[in-house]
Amino acid sequence: MRLHVTHETRYDYVPPVETAQHLAHLKPRETASQKLLSHALSITPEPAQRSESADVYGNTRAFFALESTHEHLVVKALSVVETSEPVLAESIARELPWEAVRERFRYAKGARFDAASDFVFPSRYVPRHDDFAAYARASFLPGRPTFEVASDLMQRMYRDFDYDATSTEISTPAVEALAQRKGVCQDFAHILIACFRTMGLPARYVSGYLLTQPPPGQPRLVGADASHAWVSVYLPGADGPGDWADFDPTNGRQPGEDYVTLAIGRDYADVSPMRGVLHGGARHTLDVGVTVQPQEELAAAVAPSASASASQSQSQSQSQSQSRT
Repeated sequence: MRLHVTHETRYDYVPPVETAQHLAHLKPRETASQKLLSHALSITPEPAQRSESADVYGNTRAFFALESTHEHLVVKALSVVETSEPVLAESIARELPWEAVRERFRYAKGARFDAASDFVFPSRYVPRHDDFAAYARASFLPGRPTFEVASDLMQRMYRDFDYDATSTEISTPAVEALAQRKGVCQDFAHILIACFRTMGLPARYVSGYLLTQPPPGQPRLVGADASHAWVSVYLPGADGPGDWADFDPTNGRQPGEDYVTLAIGRDYADVSPMRGVLHGGARHTLDVGVTVQPQEELAAAVAPSASASASQSQSQSQSQSQSRT
């Protein structure tokens, strides 16, 4: 599936910002099931400095600095990706019980290093807490394979939690969202990750987008979509490194070709779409618009427009020909 993503962020500042430095994670990753075909990032006003680099997890981050006074900032990312259904590596130990996976990540002298170890420890938005273990235990049955554990926990969260955009903020602790059984995709991702890490297993945060479908008979609204977040759970290989399987507790399903991956990290703090350090601008308003469109929808929209333009051009040509005569 070929998907076009537009992600526009606008800040309005009062009073104006004098200088600023920003970091953005807005460029989709290359993965086994996702190919980046094109990407462009426009910034208004034009920054005095800008650069692009990879972080420790292989995400692309854009840095830019503004050195003149500005009342507004508009950052627009245009990306085209080609996605396919994710397929797990054949080398993973599918039937390995979760207890055996936990044992692989216990410290032992001389043990083989696995990069997934980075995602076992607590992080800024994913602390260790007994409440996460208490909720998780119903899914972590003795001897159960890790994939089945993750699937069951995801489905339980989908049933037990309500999506409520007014119930939390990004600063709301995950344990508080767990207690109230409400939140948004970031909260649900942090809770699922916390459940796994509290039980001693690696899990990571994934930021990206989801292709949504407009109501029947209604056009897709430009800018009406939003960023999304879900979770990757690690499945070790039988004799070495394994693979990551994605789970979306917000929608109770595994991500497919209708998902676009932006970045991976320990939690939201590692992969926030935009962050910055400002001098001035004590107050600001933020407006974010995201549109995810399939290629065929864009082609269908362009065709009538091209036809109309051709007809208009032909009409103008005939008019000019008649006037010459």
